[in-house]
Amino acid sequence: MSDDYITTSKFRTLSGPSGVLLRGLLYTLTLVGAVWALEIHHSLPLAFFKEQYLGLFLALGLGSIFLGVKAQQKEPGDGVPWYDWLLAAGGFLIGLYVTILYPTIAYRLGVLTPDRWILGGLAVFLILEATRRIAGWGLVWCALPCILYAKFAYLFPGLLYAKGSSWERIATYLYLDASGILGLPLNVAASVIVAFIFFGRALYAVGGDKFLTDVALKVMGRYRGGAAKVAVVSSSLFGTVSGSAVANVAVDGAITIPMMKRTGYPAHVAAAIEAVASNGGQIMPPVMGAAAFLIAEFLNISYGEVALAAAVPACLYYLALFTQVDLEAAKHGLVGLPTDQIPKFRAMMRRGWVFVIPLSLLIYTLMIANWEPGKAGMVAVIATFLVGALQKETRPTFRAILTSIEETGQTLLDIVVVTALAGLVIGSLQLSGLTFKLSLLLVTATGGNVLLLLALTAVVCILLGMSLPTTVVYITLAVLVGPALTQLGIVPLAAHLFLFYFGMLSLITPPDCLATYTAAAIAHSDFWKTGWTGMRLGIAAYVVPFVFALHPALILKGTAEEIIVAVVTASVGVIFLGIGCAGYLFRPLSWAKRGTLWIASLLLLLPTWHGTWLIADAAGFALGAAIIAWEWTRRSERNLPLTHANTTGS
Repeated sequence: MSDDYITTSKFRTLSGPSGVLLRGLLYTLTLVGAVWALEIHHSLPLAFFKEQYLGLFLALGLGSIFLGVKAQQKEPGDGVPWYDWLLAAGGFLIGLYVTILYPTIAYRLGVLTPDRWILGGLAVFLILEATRRIAGWGLVWCALPCILYAKFAYLFPGLLYAKGSSWERIATYLYLDASGILGLPLNVAASVIVAFIFFGRALYAVGGDKFLTDVALKVMGRYRGGAAKVAVVSSSLFGTVSGSAVANVAVDGAITIPMMKRTGYPAHVAAAIEAVASNGGQIMPPVMGAAAFLIAEFLNISYGEVALAAAVPACLYYLALFTQVDLEAAKHGLVGLPTDQIPKFRAMMRRGWVFVIPLSLLIYTLMIANWEPGKAGMVAVIATFLVGALQKETRPTFRAILTSIEETGQTLLDIVVVTALAGLVIGSLQLSGLTFKLSLLLVTATGGNVLLLLALTAVVCILLGMSLPTTVVYITLAVLVGPALTQLGIVPLAAHLFLFYFGMLSLITPPDCLATYTAAAIAHSDFWKTGWTGMRLGIAAYVVPFVFALHPALILKGTAEEIIVAVVTASVGVIFLGIGCAGYLFRPLSWAKRGTLWIASLLLLLPTWHGTWLIADAAGFALGAAIIAWEWTRRSERNLPLTHANTTGS
């Protein structure tokens, strides 16, 4: 569930007492989160406020960051400077103050005492500094203007004017209020995301990664372009248990990209396929990216409802990708993988059947039983270790279990600072009143045109995503733009999924796209060629969100008839879109034919409100079918050179 901003080079390599202390903090961070996610605290005889737990979680996270993450990249990293010991102590102070004293604080939140605003100011400073170390200055510069606006809003004209607050009130509010640091984002990270990061690490500890790869090889390996299809399936499967596009590319791409290159895919195409497939893991149920859990909390609905709504758009994303991957294989005359590279089904299932149990249990508890996501995730973690112990090949060693706990804690560090910083942003905007005014400002600026507002929002999402994690992009725009979208009649769940989609698209949209950059580095391919190819392969993600925002039947909101028509027409439209983008069917396609397929796709994807719009669907289907029929009858000309076929327009 990480948002891809942690890198190993930022961490110190500690030994001796400081190393033992850091590992102990990471173990504690994971295990405390696991116990909370299991809701064991509900059975304790003492009442325990949620904010007390969040204070402890924040203390462990900040303490670990200042001990384990370098202040500057040029530091040797083999020891902890004196000032970082002080900062770590400060992190524990601000967190444990809340843990110990919150029952008293809760009844006098409005009182501005020196201890509160002094510790509040320290908390803001420590979170900004921890963010700088983990994610760089970009996130810091996102939060600072919001905090300053809460103070100096009285200097702004017109609708942006507000009274402004004192520094004491700002510090206390951000520190202790439920809309600040201890708010929804940190709560989701500490009670839900921790469980799913742990689940991903548990699967790796018992060899589940190999099973997922074997499944992909067995399902897709023997077909045309099998290596690329294996990459798509395995990356989507890995994505459902990690939610991190860059991590997926780094782990899965190290295997799949060389395999694709060996079977004949150009380096930039292989890298782009891996980046796009890995990025789709964030939107593919049952376990989506961190922002999906926040959607459920923001809208006060079950996570299962969010995952169910996201299922069809996610399938359309991969349908467009599969269409192009298959046609790329046809274009280059590629075949499936050799039989000796495809695992035998019996051998695969004899070793891997145990992994079906925790995955099935997770789906059942999340989607059918409607358990709390954190509890469902932790039950899946426990099941993974238990069923893994049933066979010698999958039985985890004690060292492997400890490593999975430590790596979970390390991955959580960027989640802690990102969500705490999001609390600073939300709290500042709430305190200044800007969140209530911006909706009116946006609706007025766009003249009430919903399509214009969606287009503007999509551009802002991608631009923000170039320097910010998907989670922060989503949270910021959910607070600022979400109300405006719903005010113009968009279904709230569709509006929030729209923000989620375009927030994660920055990972494959040049110039600053981390997933693509990582894949290009592994493939040794040209970054720009990889980037543009990735945008083409992921084209559905740029189009489908507009469709479900305007026509929520695509996220299963509507009558059975509306949903069936929407899913069928969108599926055919996405296939036509993929063929047009690939530029190949049974032979190379001219630009005129590609353009016709794009028009056919657009007609099929247009929202269908009533019978008149079915004419557009029929016209789109007829256009696309005509091109396919024409190409089928002339498929014998498929060996024409690409450049010749594209210029003749035959």
